[in-house]
Amino acid sequence: MFDLIVKGGVLPDGTVADIGITGDKIAAIGDLAGADSGQVIDASGDLVSAPFVDPHFHLDATLSYGTPRINASGTLLEGIGLWGELKDEMTQDQVVERALTYCDWAVSMGLLAIRSHVDVCDDRLLGVEALLHVREQVKDYIDLQLVAFPQDGFYRDPTARENTIRALDMGVDVVGGIPHFERTMADGAASVRELCEIAAARGLQVDMHCDETDDPMSRHIETLAYETQRLGLNGRVAGSHLTSMHSMDNYYVSKLLPLMAEADVRAIPNPLINIVLQGRHDTYPKRRGLTRVKEMQAHGITVGWGQDCVLDPWYSLGTADMLDVAFMGLHVGQMTSPDEMRKCFAMVTDENAKIMGLEHYGLKVGAKASLVVLDAGDPIEALRLRATRLFVVANGKLVSETPRADAKISLAGRPAASRRRHVTT
Repeated sequence: MFDLIVKGGVLPDGTVADIGITGDKIAAIGDLAGADSGQVIDASGDLVSAPFVDPHFHLDATLSYGTPRINASGTLLEGIGLWGELKDEMTQDQVVERALTYCDWAVSMGLLAIRSHVDVCDDRLLGVEALLHVREQVKDYIDLQLVAFPQDGFYRDPTARENTIRALDMGVDVVGGIPHFERTMADGAASVRELCEIAAARGLQVDMHCDETDDPMSRHIETLAYETQRLGLNGRVAGSHLTSMHSMDNYYVSKLLPLMAEADVRAIPNPLINIVLQGRHDTYPKRRGLTRVKEMQAHGITVGWGQDCVLDPWYSLGTADMLDVAFMGLHVGQMTSPDEMRKCFAMVTDENAKIMGLEHYGLKVGAKASLVVLDAGDPIEALRLRATRLFVVANGKLVSETPRADAKISLAGRPAASRRRHVTT
């Protein structure tokens, strides 16, 4: 007797199987014909996937677009300045309300794991307290990791170091940083060193905004890889953005990538944001800023796609849809072969789960019973359509349901058409 059976779904590898759920765990995968269940979801012909995962977001800023003004230049630096203005006037209740609203959006999109950076360059630690509250409120359906992020610089801001330690003591999960925003390259390298030492001493993961610039001489990822090796943090460190790599010369990159692979440093490009914020000082040719995704993957480096921002000082769009993120990534990264497109789907599911260190994730017996049923026949079709999330199950409970988005077309001399789907190979 199962509590829930998802019947006849197509798994990402093409296998057709039923999934039996008992409590909050996947109890069986296979042919469950005749099995009893308290609830049945008919997924016949639909893609059934593990939930989407976002390893890079800013919940403290989300849904604040237009407050107190709009980023007129569209640049990263104006966004940071605007965020500083917003911090001075926002309240804890506002942060909680906006973050919970976004989490509702996320659930409807099958996004059930989020790593959010939270700014600690505020002596009140208002955002930290707010998101710790949100983490507790959503724990039954979203895995929410928080990163202590010194937005204004670990050394550049006079109280950032103290506040980073305070945030970690309060229960924030991951150590963050922004070395390219320090006053000098030397300070940036020193901040990487000290922040990695803090993480090593506490047994925590590291996720740094690293080299988010068009400057090819911003090379803090090299220091991050070195400190990862020195401190034995292999597999626990991620470099987010890495946009300077877009502009680096090929010889230097040929040295850098093996160092990252050796240290098992993961990479999190954010394609929607990177192509909007980068290259703002260029005329033509205009750089788009996305890091070297395919080259890193060829070296065995784990790369995942991140959302980064939705309706905030840096980005004026967004819907919490990781398929939008992967769709943009495959275009800008020129990842359009069938294998590469399937890889892009894996980058917002399995690869991102690996980056976040999620335990009990995936479609396997004994894993957490969290999954999404999509109106698509396979991962490529899901990307092409940004397919409707028909059902979302979190920890064994159905938490979201959306009708199929079928268009009913009637044209003279043409048969009626009702489906946009097409089986890909």
